[in-house]
Amino acid sequence: MAFQSSSTPAPSAKRAALYLRVSTGRQAAGDVSLPSQRDLNRRYCEAQGWVVVDEFFEPGASATDDRRPVFQRMLEEARSPTRRFDVICIHSFSRFYRNGAEMELTIRNLRKHGVEVVSTTQPTGTDPSQELMRQIIGVFDEYTSRENGKNVSRSMRESAKQGFWNGATPPLGYRIVEAERRGAKIKKKLEVDPVNAETVRLMFSLYANGDGISGPMGVKGTTVWLNEHGYRTRKGATFGVGPVHGILTNRCYATGKWPYGVRSSRTRELHDPSTIVEIDVPVIIPLDLFERVQARLAQNNPRVTPPRVVNGPTLLTGIAICATCKAGMTRTGTTRQGRSYSYYSCAGCHQKGRQHCKGRHLPMAKLDTMVLEGVADRVLVPHRVEQILGNLIERAAAKDHAIAARRQKLEIEVDTIRTRISRLYQAIEAGVVELDDELKQRLTRLKDERDLALASLGQITANITARAAITPEKIAAFTGLIREKLQNGDTRARKDWLGTLISRVEVDDNAIRIIGSKTMLAATLSGQNTPQGNVRGFVRKWCTSPEKLRTNYSRFSESGTMFFVPRV
Repeated sequence: MAFQSSSTPAPSAKRAALYLRVSTGRQAAGDVSLPSQRDLNRRYCEAQGWVVVDEFFEPGASATDDRRPVFQRMLEEARSPTRRFDVICIHSFSRFYRNGAEMELTIRNLRKHGVEVVSTTQPTGTDPSQELMRQIIGVFDEYTSRENGKNVSRSMRESAKQGFWNGATPPLGYRIVEAERRGAKIKKKLEVDPVNAETVRLMFSLYANGDGISGPMGVKGTTVWLNEHGYRTRKGATFGVGPVHGILTNRCYATGKWPYGVRSSRTRELHDPSTIVEIDVPVIIPLDLFERVQARLAQNNPRVTPPRVVNGPTLLTGIAICATCKAGMTRTGTTRQGRSYSYYSCAGCHQKGRQHCKGRHLPMAKLDTMVLEGVADRVLVPHRVEQILGNLIERAAAKDHAIAARRQKLEIEVDTIRTRISRLYQAIEAGVVELDDELKQRLTRLKDERDLALASLGQITANITARAAITPEKIAAFTGLIREKLQNGDTRARKDWLGTLISRVEVDDNAIRIIGSKTMLAATLSGQNTPQGNVRGFVRKWCTSPEKLRTNYSRFSESGTMFFVPRV
């Protein structure tokens, strides 16, 4: 900030401005360096007969470049035709710049505007020897600054290797706590902040699963939901799309590893990956949830999937394709007599012309209704789901006996090992045996065997297949729920549910082919999330039965692995 002196300069006296700078906020808060610079510079100006008309204070700013607000304001005033000073007085050239080349260019530019830069502790002037000395001083100041920076970086990297936090603002969900003291220095680490950690967990849950009313949300939808429900940042501000996306992609929440030294704090350039240090931090998010979120983020990336496909109001965007050229069916429209009409049109023909594809064009409401009714009436009925998944259920049931036997064997093994460990502890406590090295090794082996058996048991429990859990009751509840969602849900909800059931809709001249995956259907029925986060699959394994049915709306027929909805 600048302060104007109340004194009035004599007509012949030079007018001086003081530039006072310290490098760190700690120096500025200590109120040591700036007052001493100011006192020395003022006394020097008085000895020269100059009148101080301005003082420019810049606390906590580095001089390695000119990105300093007060410094820039001083230069602008110095170059102004109405400038109020003829001399810029500094304590040393390191206060003005720590870059030799830029300092020299700035000094020469100021001279063209009639302003000299004078140091109170180092030689200044226009004599060639003084010019040379100033340039040498500038080079040495730059070298000293870089060496200091290198030493500080080395010290901070070593601190990070020891697992300490170096003072940056921690990610949301963590807070800085004192770990230990080394003389006057306080070493810090991160711990979970219970309040903000719950917000982080909620973000991942909303994006992956939704809020229980809607399906999985996008980044923007998650942001809006948080703000509407009163969630705020650490500083009390509303969330933005960018910060929420940054949280959803931050691996430290799931891996417990914070990468230190990824890029330069000043230039933002990436460092050599071999120099990056990983600091251990507490885990907040399960790894499987994080990976599901990353898969969905990749699927919804505008560079991979256009936003209109993910968030657009059109039901079959990204699902319906032209049977001839395999291009997507895009939404088109026209207006006649004041009424709007919407259509699905082949994007290949629409964008590249009929030489690429002859194109297909049909009313949007008609195709939406045909697909929704086709899925509801041909797939989402209990006996049809049982038929589609019959083979899968039979194969899963055949595995039940082997799984149960393996699980029982592991449970017996765990109980046996625990009993042996307990007996050894009892013998040690009763003084029957002594805890020597051989007994320690035996206990360690038993514990390792116990942990391995428990891990295997946990894996079997977690990996029980979806088909084994499918029951007639679940099938009836599932089909009723999905039919209700497809009939009464909004477009976004219908789109999400359709995405869990069908891979794509092929629009041909005489038929509409709806292609889905048995595996996807079984996973959705059992409540599991697919690897892509409940989005479309790519395996044609639906509807293998040759039976033919009729509905009130249109006739259906089947061929091979696909079923057809003939166009009307």
